[in-house]
Amino acid sequence: MNLAAFVSLEDISDALPPYQEEVVPVEMDPALKKAYADLEDSVRAAIRDNHGNASVLSTAMNALLLYPDRPFGLGTLYGSRTNDDGQRERFVIAEPADLPQEFVYAKERRLIEEIKSELALGRKVQVYAVFTQKRDVTRRLQELLRKEGIRAEVLTSAVPPEQREAWYERQRRNGTQVCIGHPILTMTGLDLWEYVSIFFVQTGYSTYVLRQASRRSWRIGQKRPVRVAFFAYSQTAQESCLRLMGRKLQVSLAMEGRLTCDGLQGMEDDDDVLTAMARELVTRQGVGDAAAAVWESIQIDRKGAIPQLAETGAEAPSPGPDVLVDRATDEPWLRPGGPTVQLSLF
Repeated sequence: MNLAAFVSLEDISDALPPYQEEVVPVEMDPALKKAYADLEDSVRAAIRDNHGNASVLSTAMNALLLYPDRPFGLGTLYGSRTNDDGQRERFVIAEPADLPQEFVYAKERRLIEEIKSELALGRKVQVYAVFTQKRDVTRRLQELLRKEGIRAEVLTSAVPPEQREAWYERQRRNGTQVCIGHPILTMTGLDLWEYVSIFFVQTGYSTYVLRQASRRSWRIGQKRPVRVAFFAYSQTAQESCLRLMGRKLQVSLAMEGRLTCDGLQGMEDDDDVLTAMARELVTRQGVGDAAAAVWESIQIDRKGAIPQLAETGAEAPSPGPDVLVDRATDEPWLRPGGPTVQLSLF
């Protein structure tokens, strides 16, 4: 660490447009709330009865994160353990209720509402979700948006990394308004200048992936304010995950010299997010704590380093362009306002 130097976009933020992150808490519909509470009780009991069982922990906590966004077709949840004879056996963790698939749930309604508001301002939207395989939520989101007359497309891992930039260019030409995909597919190598609103329906557990994916629009060359929003159901594992991710982000910022009191305190706890969520579930610690408060504190710490979006949501004015030159390629970049910066790659 004594030989490390961290350089980030914040160091040239006076030449970049405003950037804002926020948490959008959503209350669950009554039927979903009851079904989720029943699932949570079963999961809590399974974790208590099988302390240290990794299969129970992974299956149960991932189910709690997924179920509110896909409360149907989950099926019986199984764990495995060693019995008294030394043999591995399966056992039931929980049997989640199957709710109507055709119903549009609260977070989906809020997401559609927010997307429509952004599109009305001429701002295209990138939506991220992490459950994209066996229990895919991205296709459901695409279907719901298309029913509302919104042109939405899904980026999948079937598109090779070297072709993803061309994929986004095709969407631009085709008039796509919303792109949906896993954050890991776009977290490096892509500049999504047109998608100035980034909405996370789910975040996953990696602060590295989250930090990279959330900055795909706030890049050198961006001229418009960037808004990043994290959607989570209140008083669920989703909010717990988001709050813990915020704490971990504060720790990572502290390691880079951006010290905050909360971040330094958080360094005492080296548990991964999944384990920390399970501990909170069983001990009921952290219940009632809002993820929004953690992310608001991060925004407060960043004030002065990064321009924030105005409360009115108005676009920031764009002064005349300056030129930035990458010394590794001698390629010029046009930038709005601010001092000319030369970037050197070592």
